[in-house]
Amino acid sequence: LRFYLFKSHDEKHQNYHILHLPPSSSLPLVVSECTCEDEEEDRDKDKALRYKIGAIVSILVASAIGVLIPVLGKFVPALSPEKGIFFLIKAFAAGVILATGFIHVLPEAFERLTSPCLSNHVWEDFPFTGFVAMFTAIGTLMVDAFATAYFKKLYMEKGKMEAKGDEEEHVGHEGHVHLHAHTTHPHSQQLLVRQKVISQVLEMGIIVHSVIIGISLGASESPKTIKPLLAALTFHQLFEGMGLGSSITQAQFDNKTTAIMGLFFALTTPAGIAIGMGISNVYEENSETALIVEGIFDSASAGILIYMALVDFLAADFMSDKMLKNIRLLLAANISLLLGAALMSLLAKWA
Repeated sequence: LRFYLFKSHDEKHQNYHILHLPPSSSLPLVVSECTCEDEEEDRDKDKALRYKIGAIVSILVASAIGVLIPVLGKFVPALSPEKGIFFLIKAFAAGVILATGFIHVLPEAFERLTSPCLSNHVWEDFPFTGFVAMFTAIGTLMVDAFATAYFKKLYMEKGKMEAKGDEEEHVGHEGHVHLHAHTTHPHSQQLLVRQKVISQVLEMGIIVHSVIIGISLGASESPKTIKPLLAALTFHQLFEGMGLGSSITQAQFDNKTTAIMGLFFALTTPAGIAIGMGISNVYEENSETALIVEGIFDSASAGILIYMALVDFLAADFMSDKMLKNIRLLLAANISLLLGAALMSLLAKWA
């Protein structure tokens, strides 16, 4: 007898079938067709709605708290960016963002763009997930560099105009030139401009993924699916909020801009859930359009998050003089980084 092992393509159940056939038997290569219809085993719209409303409130609060923890450094001296504790929080946040890109977003993108439910074999013949993630990371570098160069030039010209105005004012009133001693140091101004660009690009990358996971949760009508996602996504957004909050704090935005950026992040996933609830009757998770669009956006988001975590968070901080001159802080930051990556990786079991 010859033994054949076949795997049926099913998003929720991976069934293996062993067939026993005599040597003379002819067997077709495909014994079961891929069923790409959304299958919810325990649909309960009323119960699912209650969970979704709970998810909106829970994720909104967790996101706001996550962003506020580092931002409190403006008002709590112990949490200010100059203190060692801030480096530990930022290292933890970097681990969270890195794990989000590698463990949560990138595998989801691979799964969507290699799904058997895609009829066009071009998605199987070329690794589009890695391709999109790679070029998005390169694109993020380009945006980072060009935006920093542009704003650096802008601020330098603004500084020169202000200095010229000060000179003219002092010449007119005192008959001699006197420069203000509190003029911002060019190097510090450059770092500040770069940090502003970093925080805005990071928020864009986080928001793309947050909307997608929100829509997926909101479109589901299975309490069994939503319940574990509710808890996992709450912690997910809490940790991501800490990463974004750390970046916003270092950028030293004014209070209004800080509040807008924090609120925008906090509302993104709940808004995605609301959109998913609104389109639940027409949204098909395994449709070709949904798989391709979500797969490409997830790939792009992964590229942004991985670049930001490695280049703008870890490389910048771990190679800084403050970190390299303090071995205890460096060791603690490494532990904090591993802890953040480990906890976020663990959440992948449920979300």
